[in-house]
Amino acid sequence: MEGQEIAKQLPQGAVHQGLALKIDEPEAMSIAEMGAPAKGLLVMLDQITDPQNIGAIFRSAAAFGATGVILQDRHAPVLSGVLAKTAVGAVDKVPYARVVNLSRALEELAELGWRAIALAGEAEESLENVLDGQATVLVLGSEGEGVRRLVAEHCDALGKIPMPGGFESLNVSAAAAIALYEASRVRLREELGS
Repeated sequence: MEGQEIAKQLPQGAVHQGLALKIDEPEAMSIAEMGAPAKGLLVMLDQITDPQNIGAIFRSAAAFGATGVILQDRHAPVLSGVLAKTAVGAVDKVPYARVVNLSRALEELAELGWRAIALAGEAEESLENVLDGQATVLVLGSEGEGVRRLVAEHCDALGKIPMPGGFESLNVSAAAAIALYEASRVRLREELGS
């Protein structure tokens, strides 16, 4: 098939080099499968819908050794196309779960021994101060709205990324990378006992 014929089969603006593959989305895990044993770091995305942001979050999750990513069933794109391209292979490396209700998923994870921390600009404590090296679910909300109230109420703590530069917020994928770095640093410090 010629390049122009391939381009007709793809979404407008898709870049290819004379080759296109159609693959199925990787199989999702259940919360019980992902959460047992309670160890490491999970990322939960609350109404984040931009495939590029989600792809970048998957990439950061892989880079910092997250155990998995939890997506909403109805408010998240499929793990293909732009999202998979942005993730640069991380979609195949980081397990994920799709859930209907994030609050129920947090309750189930709490029963399994997980501690949930929501990233929130209005939090009084810094993320560093609320992390303790335990099995942690980092909850990230959409840009603008942030973590929804009911989801935040199911979290054990709220933490913020201090921004001494005076800017109020970051792109959610940039905030996720910083939060994942901080959580992995605190976890490593706890494991080394220092």
